[in-house]
Amino acid sequence: MNISPDISVPIFPKSDNDSVGILESLPTHTVVDRTSLSDNNHAPDIPTDTVFVDNNKRPTRTTTTPKYLQVYECDLPHSLQSNSSAQLVQSGKTTTLSQIIKTREIPILPFLLIFISELLFTFIWILHQAYRWKPVTRTVYPERLPQDHEKLPPVDVFICTADPSKEPSLGVMNTVLSAMALDYPPHKIAVYLSDDGGSFVTLNATREAWKFSKWWVLFVETEKKEIKKRYNEFKEALENNSVNASGSVSRDHAPTIEVMNDSDAKDSDKEEMPVLVYVAREKRPSHPHHFKAGALNVLIRVSAVISNAPYILVLDCDHYCNDPTSARQAMCFFLDPKISPKLAFVQFPQKFHNISQHDIYDARLHYYWRRWPGVDGIGGPTISGCNMYLKREALYRKKNIKNDIDINNMKKSYGSSNELIKSINETYKQYLLKDKKINGALEKEVHQLLASCTYDNHSDWGKEASGVHIFFGGGRLYDRWKMSTLQCMCYAALSFDPIYVVPFYGLAIIPQICLLHGIPLYPKVSDPFFVVFAFIFIASQLKHVQEVMFYGDSIWTSLYELRVWMMKSASCNLYATLGAFLDKFGLQEAHFNLTDKVVDDERETRFKKGIYDFQGSPMLIAPICSLYIFNLASFFIGMARIVNTHKANELLVQAFIPLFGAIVNYHVLEAMVVRTDKARISPSVSLLSVAITTFILCFGSLILIF
Repeated sequence: MNISPDISVPIFPKSDNDSVGILESLPTHTVVDRTSLSDNNHAPDIPTDTVFVDNNKRPTRTTTTPKYLQVYECDLPHSLQSNSSAQLVQSGKTTTLSQIIKTREIPILPFLLIFISELLFTFIWILHQAYRWKPVTRTVYPERLPQDHEKLPPVDVFICTADPSKEPSLGVMNTVLSAMALDYPPHKIAVYLSDDGGSFVTLNATREAWKFSKWWVLFVETEKKEIKKRYNEFKEALENNSVNASGSVSRDHAPTIEVMNDSDAKDSDKEEMPVLVYVAREKRPSHPHHFKAGALNVLIRVSAVISNAPYILVLDCDHYCNDPTSARQAMCFFLDPKISPKLAFVQFPQKFHNISQHDIYDARLHYYWRRWPGVDGIGGPTISGCNMYLKREALYRKKNIKNDIDINNMKKSYGSSNELIKSINETYKQYLLKDKKINGALEKEVHQLLASCTYDNHSDWGKEASGVHIFFGGGRLYDRWKMSTLQCMCYAALSFDPIYVVPFYGLAIIPQICLLHGIPLYPKVSDPFFVVFAFIFIASQLKHVQEVMFYGDSIWTSLYELRVWMMKSASCNLYATLGAFLDKFGLQEAHFNLTDKVVDDERETRFKKGIYDFQGSPMLIAPICSLYIFNLASFFIGMARIVNTHKANELLVQAFIPLFGAIVNYHVLEAMVVRTDKARISPSVSLLSVAITTFILCFGSLILIF
């Protein structure tokens, strides 16, 4: 049972029906017939029991090291496990393993690479089993919370944006308005909008949002027509304000902090409103700014001396709280005396309201959300980037702070701000005056110190010792030495997911090259172990379908998830893994590009029709096309070889691998050959892919022959 409220991408605020909506490697199987040679050199019939099986989700591996390996003339060895006395019998003559390597009668490299690929698949599969060990579902009862609003703790909301030309102001302000309209005491909410671009467009849009919020937050059903009119005026004002959005972004600017307030005293006295603060931290080209992590660190410091709420909700600028009771639901956990002392954050899933029925890109991310109940049962889920309520004291690691600690040591850890250090004390009160303006002394500290780009220098705040920086810098709130084995496995599974690229490429290339050269890598169809191989593969696919449908999705979702996993392994994970290695060795610096959130009507129409859009970078598309062309060609040439040589018994399983990949990814062939629309795969990318395919075939064949 999913108890988390939906957090969705806004189109129109506060709508009743906004949010709905929110692999698998080909198996390989190696069989080695094991016998023991008697004194008269006759091999007695002994059943084989060494089987290597792999599929993406359910590989099983049973291995023993035989003293002797028997291989018939038509069946090459699939696993060479040697010791000092290991021998291999072929065509009636005995040959040592060293002689095989010397004479190169049998190519060992393909078996070795396939074996390594299977080991990696098996390793990652074992890590993923931790998610299934102890799943937990939770139910909350918000009606049991204190009815007195003064007993509910305050909540700060952090929203980050950077460029109004890529993140339209209307969408960002809808997120701001949804946070201000949470079903929670208004005077207990403070919303902070971080503008990393220091854009006057975003600042003016925030001011417009504040004006409209007085109507929206206090909305009643009888004012529906008036609200609609006011919202249209609000949209028009944002459109006029965004004329020069791209030219308003700066990467070199002084800090700007503005607390929104009313100039009209009568309106301000009408009802108590949430606090809305615009924050543009200082950015200089000579100082690293750490992207979103740095922006969130500044928001923590600034909010600490303005509202200092004990709980923080983090939202992306294109997400909003579709369920206004999310804050109350989070408080059901934070105010529970049994679990609260060990609780650092409450994570809500991301769900998207504009997903088509096809969801061809697996945009709902159900593959990940299906894991969360499992990891919840063994210590808690990982941070998902946004949509979580954080406990401020967990970020500060206040349990490690003694009451009589020296102030100089505190400054060493948290920086030189006296106000920030005082805010760590639970008795600290916010400094906002009644007119929601910061007093002079505090304003100077906020602008010149807390929002500066050099505050982290020479303090543990900017190093690993600070829990705040560790978390928002990409690390964890958990101490890895205190995590359970299963929880470590879950984190490791997430970390190692991109490494799927290694076994994926191994199984997408090596068996196909061997098929073209007539070298069997898998059991014969007549071999009893073929049944085991087929059973493991079919069972793994059915298990995936079962998990998808049990979560409430259609059977087509399992196909889309498998397809997206293959495309990611072929392209995204390839470049991500290479980039990580290059960055690790200092050969290339990691870069961050802001996702363009401007809606393209043509792309949205194609998406709703279930048509793939291949207008992305050729660097991403070319690897996918190259592997598809290579596998398709391998299948047809391999089948011709099977027909001519009558080796269906030995090579049929090997021919199934490229066929399976070609069928699952038929949309790639369609985009290269059939489609003529603008979103097809361009002829230049197709020609480049043919060239890459030719290189893979020639290079692989040379290595095989060598």
